[in-house]
Amino acid sequence: MSGICQIKFVSYICITGYVIIYVFMDFFNKTGKMALGSRMRLLTAKITDDATKIYELYDVEFSPKWFPVFYTLSLDGAKTITEIANEIGHSQPSVTKIIKEMAVAGLVKDNLKSKDKRRNVAGLTEKGIKLSERIKVQSADIDNAINGIISEATHNLWEALAEWEFLLEQKSLLKRVQEQKKLRESKDVQIVAYEPKYQSAFKSLNEEWISTYFEIEEADRKALDNPEEYILSRGGKIFVALYNGEPLGVCALIKMDDPDYDFEMAKMAVSPKAQGKNIGWLLGQAVINSAKELGASKIYLESNTILKPAINLYYKLGFQKIAGHPTPYKRCNIQMELNLKD
Repeated sequence: MSGICQIKFVSYICITGYVIIYVFMDFFNKTGKMALGSRMRLLTAKITDDATKIYELYDVEFSPKWFPVFYTLSLDGAKTITEIANEIGHSQPSVTKIIKEMAVAGLVKDNLKSKDKRRNVAGLTEKGIKLSERIKVQSADIDNAINGIISEATHNLWEALAEWEFLLEQKSLLKRVQEQKKLRESKDVQIVAYEPKYQSAFKSLNEEWISTYFEIEEADRKALDNPEEYILSRGGKIFVALYNGEPLGVCALIKMDDPDYDFEMAKMAVSPKAQGKNIGWLLGQAVINSAKELGASKIYLESNTILKPAINLYYKLGFQKIAGHPTPYKRCNIQMELNLKD
């Protein structure tokens, strides 16, 4: 290739490279943070590609994906597959595959006997040990190069990665998106007071969950067939959750003739198709606020521990477990109360 052609070729590569970077940056600017995974994969691919070339630069026949396993063995000596996987955060099948590849390259021996003769371990061969010494030289150059990038950058990516890893360990991205989805959808939920037109929804929603796990009892029929007589006329309240105008959740505040409790929170039911929209929480809040407005000091409820999401909700609302209160329901195996004066 002539000098002029070489210049043109290199110029083309440089210009194309900048165009590619510009296109991807423009794409990520359009997508926003939704493409975080894609952007990180692109950066990872670029660094991995450079890593392969760096090994070639130092005349080292080595695959970048081997490094975590190789480094662990060079630092700590022979280890089991499980120990290596736990150390570097990889799956055992992934580590097994890498060990096999490194064994073919003559860097590792597996199925070695440990000192206690009970465990098979993997360790570096003599070739692998010599290579680890050679890699130390390039590691120093790499560290200095990365420190140079850090000094040039406005933000320290290395420290930011550690912080992100910690935060995502505390609460995954999936969990955070689920919370945002629930928060957004809950804004479309409207809590309204009971009207006769909601009687069928009040009954059907409760019958649906009761019959799924238990059997409908006499006390259920009284409340569900005659909510005005059994709940409202006695000083209670019923709240209905509307999602886009459709009644998909209900809950009652029932007046109690009891020296210890003013009201019972009961008959909470949410349609399966509306779960995950914070409806149970919103209904619970409406019931509690209503009880406070009516001057109540304590609210009582009954449930069953098989209903784990419901029990978690009650604890989240502030209810605490109690025992010994009489109940008309066979299915009741947990009783709870909320002290409104605390």
